[in-house]
Amino acid sequence: MFQPEHIVEPAGAPAVAERFNPGEVIIEHVSNSSIEHPLIQLPTILGVDFSVTKHVLMVWLVAVAVFLVVSLTVRRYLRQNRPLPSGFMNALEFVVVYLRDNIVEPNVGRKWVNTWTPLLLTLFVFILTANLVGIIPVFDVLSLLNHTVLHLREASFMAQVLHGGSTPTGNYNVTAALATVTFLAIITAGSRAHGFVQHWKNLVPHGVPVWLYPLLLPLEVIGMLIRPFALTMRLAANMTGGHVAILAILSFVFIFAELYGSAAGLGVGVVLSLPVGVGLLALELIVILVQAYVFTLLTAVFIGLAIHTHH
Repeated sequence: MFQPEHIVEPAGAPAVAERFNPGEVIIEHVSNSSIEHPLIQLPTILGVDFSVTKHVLMVWLVAVAVFLVVSLTVRRYLRQNRPLPSGFMNALEFVVVYLRDNIVEPNVGRKWVNTWTPLLLTLFVFILTANLVGIIPVFDVLSLLNHTVLHLREASFMAQVLHGGSTPTGNYNVTAALATVTFLAIITAGSRAHGFVQHWKNLVPHGVPVWLYPLLLPLEVIGMLIRPFALTMRLAANMTGGHVAILAILSFVFIFAELYGSAAGLGVGVVLSLPVGVGLLALELIVILVQAYVFTLLTAVFIGLAIHTHH
């Protein structure tokens, strides 16, 4: 049905208040900054736009934060020359030992455990941190401060950065990049263990008749490509879905307040939105940890399958 783009209000008519749009609010919160208006405009090279959007900025901030916190913590512990760690270093050592002994070694074997533990540990800590920053309302608090005190221009760099929260791992480009690291690690692990040519030969089980190769080889290649695709979709979908659910429940407050008055909105918030939102947030905390664990575990499994092809 055709709808006019512009409606001319009659002279003297009262201004119509802007209605609350929950879909727009949710999309603005979970989506990336606009490609047409990125945070930092950079040229397009070979058809790839290298402009910095909000999710790109968040990936950089998470990477720098993880590097600085872990590096400074370990350096401080080594300078103190204590026999036993304490505080955050104790928690960090627990994560390292647990991943090494319960995820990496059972899958890749004792021979390769020291080779692949650093990569898998980096993936776990980075994904866990990137998942976690999405539920910390830092940008929302700063945006409120800007709205009440700073009053920055809407088109300014800081105002665009502060607009809504951001979960880097809710972006499929970010999770696809992480899955690509896993894909390359699988090929590298198989090539180091068996040689480059033999690694690709191992795609087809030994002892299979030659006439089955044209049928099995495409299926194995498809299965190899599905692994990073599944990692990409699982992580991004879970992180995005959790935020959408929480925001949808909180939107009931504004919808009922707009339809039936502020008292109805407050009642719905106290009875429904607040308790359900807190429950979903607690569930989201579990999902944050589980998704980082699952991504790391599956990466270790896939690397182990490339190394131990006969088991």
